[in-house]
Amino acid sequence: MTTEQQEMAAPAFMDDGGDRKMAIICSKGTLDMAYPGLILANGALENGIETHLFFTFWGLDMVNRKTMNKLTMTSAGNTSMRFPGTSISMPQWMSWIPGMTKFQSWMMRKQIRDLDVPKVADMLQHVVDAGGHLWACKMSADMMKLELDDLFEEVEDIINVDAFMNLSEGAQVLFI
Repeated sequence: MTTEQQEMAAPAFMDDGGDRKMAIICSKGTLDMAYPGLILANGALENGIETHLFFTFWGLDMVNRKTMNKLTMTSAGNTSMRFPGTSISMPQWMSWIPGMTKFQSWMMRKQIRDLDVPKVADMLQHVVDAGGHLWACKMSADMMKLELDDLFEEVEDIINVDAFMNLSEGAQVLFI
C-alpha cells in the first residue's frame, strides 16, 4: 500500500491542528450493548472531541421513547456472559428458562446501579448536555414506522446515510 493509499484509508487526526471528531454508530438495542457507545461518547466529550451518535436498526431502541427504559439482555448467543464475579460461563440452555431474560436484565441493571452508572436516558441527556449530537437513521426509522416525535426529545433529526456521511466526514467512526 502506498503512502497516499494509507492516508486515504485512515484519517490523520489532528495533523493539521484541527479538532478531533467522533461518530459512533449504535446498531444494537440490548442493555449490554447500549452502554459501550454511551460511555465512549461521554468520554470523548469530556476530552473535547466533537461527538455524534447515529442510531440504526435495533440501536433505535436506545432512543425510542417506548423502549429506551425497557432494554433487556439475554445469554442466548452470548458465549461470553459469565456469572458476576466468576469465570463460570452462563449456560446457553438457561436462556430458554421462562423469566431468565427478565432475571438477567434485572441482574445487569443492579450491577450498573451499584456502580452509580446513570440509566440510558440519563446518559443520553448527559451526552447532549455536554455538546454531543444524536441522530436517527431514516431507513431504520421508516422500517420501524417511527417518527421524530416517537424518539427521545434530544434526537436532532432522522437523517439518511448521505447526511450521516457528511456530518461524519473526517471523524473517527466506531460501529457498535
